[in-house]
Amino acid sequence: MTLLKDIVQIEKGRKYNLLEENQQGAIRVFQANDFRNENKPLYTFDADGVLAQEDDIMLVWDGSVGQMGFGRSGYVGSTMVKLKVKNKKHFSPFFIYRFLQTKSEYLKRKATGATIMHINRKSLEQLEIPDFQLETQLHIAKLLSKAENLINQRKESIRLLDEFLKSTFLEMFYNNSGIENWDEVKFEELAEKKKASMRSGPFGSSLLHGEFTETGDVKVLGIDNVVTNRFTWKRSRCITNEKFKELKRYQVFPNDVLISIMATLGRTAVVPNDIPLCINSKHLAAITLDKKIANPYFVAYAFHSHPLIVRQMTNNVKGAIMDGLNLTIIRKIKMKLPPVELQNIFGETFEKTESLKTQYQQSLQELENLYGSLSQKAFRGELSIKDESLLMAAEPNIEYKTL
Repeated sequence: MTLLKDIVQIEKGRKYNLLEENQQGAIRVFQANDFRNENKPLYTFDADGVLAQEDDIMLVWDGSVGQMGFGRSGYVGSTMVKLKVKNKKHFSPFFIYRFLQTKSEYLKRKATGATIMHINRKSLEQLEIPDFQLETQLHIAKLLSKAENLINQRKESIRLLDEFLKSTFLEMFYNNSGIENWDEVKFEELAEKKKASMRSGPFGSSLLHGEFTETGDVKVLGIDNVVTNRFTWKRSRCITNEKFKELKRYQVFPNDVLISIMATLGRTAVVPNDIPLCINSKHLAAITLDKKIANPYFVAYAFHSHPLIVRQMTNNVKGAIMDGLNLTIIRKIKMKLPPVELQNIFGETFEKTESLKTQYQQSLQELENLYGSLSQKAFRGELSIKDESLLMAAEPNIEYKTL
């Protein structure tokens, strides 16, 4: 093992006179946000700066400590450092970068500072690097890079599915030339004509936090079940059958639309057909729709993605301490109601897209687990041909289908 301080030279970045647009002769300036893909590129004409080459490692030192980049050239910003490998015949910069990625959480834990965190220099310098042959280092770095590329491809596939669904929705229900012929309705007109078809969960002493259990006869749904705009099971909250008898009017049924009305507002999900006995918590509104005029998947998606509905919701949200929705607001939201046949076409598209998205997400989870396993084994010198073949096996063989 060799200490990192004996392998790299650490140089702190600087502040620069920044330009928002690239101009001839300007030099790219890298800052912490560049490694979260959140930053508009910045440039400078400053002649003096800390210049990183493509085989240098840039590491965030202050703030979002532990984030890093490699394979880019430009000036290093003031909240970052440049790590330059001293002897590239003994240590591959790409290998050192891959190793440091596995230590990101460790560097965060060891960071110092009350409000702004800073990397603990000693903790960084004392990292022990395996003394592998240069050929082995390059092999490990390339293998992990391939795994990372597969992960990024799968994330991009998921993003494209979301984009496809949104563009399909807007084309069908926002940019459709037939909208002017559709009747304008309020949300309350979409609900089934029966008592409590629109309901929010029990408030106050009706259901106390102490009455929840991790296991029980009846599940209680909350924000975590809808926060991704699709129904997912997260933490388990339950009540007894006896308590359910008091709260039966809050029962949730298959194909109900759930809407988050507190904290994270306006997230929606459709209750699946195989739902066990459940009620909704005070954080959710549940709507049982009249299926003759309203498709649940259309209504749920419209609530968070139709520009006119989102605008109404935003304008009407109110709350003394924090923003909140309520049934009065939801009931009065207006929309142009498409023919139910058109809604159903979108509903089918939504379900097919979500099915494919689930496959991609499962594949992504497998790839991320494999990446973690490969990293640990690689830097312990325990990597085998069998482990490497798993990477090929995990590469998803899922193709886009006609939706």
